[in-house]
Amino acid sequence: MRCPYCASEKTQVKDSRPSEEGQAIRRRRVCEDCGGRFTTFERVQLRDLVVIKRSGRRVAFDREKLLRSVETAVRKRPIEPERIERMVSGIARQLENLGEPEVPSSAIGELVMEALKGADPVAYIRFASVYRDFREAADFQEVLGDLAHGLEAGLEAGPTRKL
Repeated sequence: MRCPYCASEKTQVKDSRPSEEGQAIRRRRVCEDCGGRFTTFERVQLRDLVVIKRSGRRVAFDREKLLRSVETAVRKRPIEPERIERMVSGIARQLENLGEPEVPSSAIGELVMEALKGADPVAYIRFASVYRDFREAADFQEVLGDLAHGLEAGLEAGPTRKL
């Protein structure tokens, strides 16, 4: 593992422990050359996924990019970092479980929207506005109407437990 500070390959693991409900291993590392400390995460990857962009271009699936986009949507919202991490891990697991080596970016966007809808309505609207490329206020009104309808349907179904 290269040091993110000096790019040295002389790093040493100081501490390892399970994280993300046993789905990953968190390792604290120290660089022997510069003394820099950093954390790495090891996760099981069932297969290499390729994302098919709207343009038709194919790129490797990047979990960190997915995490950054979700973090952008939930910025300044009352959502714990652990919940964000679980959400991203769940989406990545769903993609791997599809059994397909190539996944359209639209499928990823829909999974993110579904996860955000259940987590935080404001984050959901933020992500939807970028993902669906909103151009005018009517676009927001449509999504807000869908969101309000979903909330009403949930209330009619009765109370639910939070996990």
